[in-house]
Amino acid sequence: MLADILIPEPGASLETSTGHRVQLYSRARLPTSWGEFTIVAFTNSKDSHEHVALIRGEPSGQRGVPTRLHSECLTGDVFHSRKCDCGEQLDLAMQELARREVGILLYLRQEGRGIGLANKVRAYALQEQGLDTVQANQHLGFDDDLREYDIAAAMLHLLGVRSIDLYTNNPSKLEGLQRHGVLVEQRTPIRVAPNEHNLRYLDTKRAKSGHLL
Repeated sequence: MLADILIPEPGASLETSTGHRVQLYSRARLPTSWGEFTIVAFTNSKDSHEHVALIRGEPSGQRGVPTRLHSECLTGDVFHSRKCDCGEQLDLAMQELARREVGILLYLRQEGRGIGLANKVRAYALQEQGLDTVQANQHLGFDDDLREYDIAAAMLHLLGVRSIDLYTNNPSKLEGLQRHGVLVEQRTPIRVAPNEHNLRYLDTKRAKSGHLL
């Protein structure tokens, strides 16, 4: 029963370190191919994006909670694009968390490293002309990565975790959460084998964006 879960009731909210309010809006059971989770939806006063957390067990008050912070990638997560490793990372994270008694997956609506879906497709077209993923973003007038982690940190604070084991290859996620008050006790890599379509993309993430691949 949902009443047995210690996750805060819908309506609970707090202010982020950047002055925006994040509210736990709703929650429900969510059976998946990997196992059963609780899905929790969050709204915020910063933008129109609605983010969610998939939760295993009861993370409130726990230390070292296995946590995946995943930015939305429609092409990879939904359409299984081979141009990136996002969908495979999401699947691996969900499989791993489903094996745990406690765990959290934060799914953040920050498509295309924050540039949005339409601009991401424009960046894809530039990559077909020879630019790498960083050069394509910069050609469109964007920084390499526009993602922010204040909302994600507030979501974790609302869920009551004391510290996390962050499943990521991207040190910027670790640093971003720490900057907003999340204690990251450990980083666990997510290893995905490259393919012929994303090898250059992965090399660029490693060489230019500092990903630990």
